[in-house]
Order: sequence, then structure tokens, then C-alpha cells
Amino acid sequence: MSATRPGPLQKVGYLLGRRLPDEMRDWVLVDLTGPGHTRRYIVRGLVPIVPFLIAFAFIPGPWWIVGGMMLLILIPFVYFQIALIRVYRRHLLVNNGLDGSLVDAVKIERANAAADEYRSKYR
Repeated sequence: MSATRPGPLQKVGYLLGRRLPDEMRDWVLVDLTGPGHTRRYIVRGLVPIVPFLIAFAFIPGPWWIVGGMMLLILIPFVYFQIALIRVYRRHLLVNNGLDGSLVDAVKIERANAAADEYRSKYR
């Protein structure tokens, strides 16, 4: 893996859908398929909505109404974000010149390892 990482402006562009240079493909692959990719995706998705949730705190009214308004925005947002994680990751992979099927690479490796272990144990 190359040590080339995007700078702050490149990373913001990447998160907004811009393509990174070809020498950063290894970084993109690790970012989208490596350990912690789900956590990074969730955090990246929640950061833009935080200012809106903070703005709700300044609406006058009981705390439970303010909290309810926040939850009415947050729950569907997180639900759809989690539901669309594979679509978004596949889009970023293809957008950066990588194969979209790499989204399932870890799952395929685990299944192959389990199948090999089964074959060695029971055959």
C-alpha cells in the first residue's frame, strides 16, 4: 500500500464525491473496505446534520418536545444511512476507478476461509 494520503481539501472533495488522483487508490480501497469503514461512514454522515440538531436546542419549549423533534430527524436519517451503506461505498469505489464488487471482498474472504476450514475438518 502506498503512503499517499489526501490532504484536507482533497479529503473534503472526496467526501463530496470528487475523484482522487490514481496514486491514492490504495488509500481509497482501505478507507472503503478496511477495518472501521462502517464507523467512518456513520460519522461522516452524522457530522453534517449536527448543526441542525443543535439549532433545535434553541427552539423554546419543553425539553421533551425539543428532544422529540431531534429524534424525528435523527432516527430516519440514521436508518437510511445504514440501509444505503453498500450503495454509497460501491459508488465511491467506482468513482475512484476501482471495481465496485470490492465492497463484498471481506465477506467473500470470510466465506472462503470458513469453507476451507470446513473442508479440512470434515473431508
